[in-house]
Amino acid sequence: QVQLVESGGGLVQPGDSLKLSCGVSGSTFSNYAMAWFRQAPGKVREFVAGINPGGTNTYYAGSVEGRVSISRDSAANTVYLRLNSLKPEDTAVYYCARNRGVLPTNRLTDYDYWGQGIQVTVSS
Repeated sequence: QVQLVESGGGLVQPGDSLKLSCGVSGSTFSNYAMAWFRQAPGKVREFVAGINPGGTNTYYAGSVEGRVSISRDSAANTVYLRLNSLKPEDTAVYYCARNRGVLPTNRLTDYDYWGQGIQVTVSS
């Protein structure tokens, strides 16, 4: 059984940084692309960042590029999302997801396993 568990969220102030983690179990971690999505209240879930199985290629949504960094550690079966210079509009539930293949696309339907989500709130 594949499980994804996010951690590291919370309440932060504008301009702060945060690092989210997603532990993966029950899957051959290094075989699949991984990604982070987010969903703000009243909005659709959107792609934030993706990474290929080897960790050599990363992709970012235009709205966060330059402020976000995705990485993965195969030894720890964990994917990370570093969020810098956080803004109130970054407030959302953040989800990690496993792609069905090796390309970290931005389409929700390309992902077959999801974490339960973790809240990130940016507020002064």
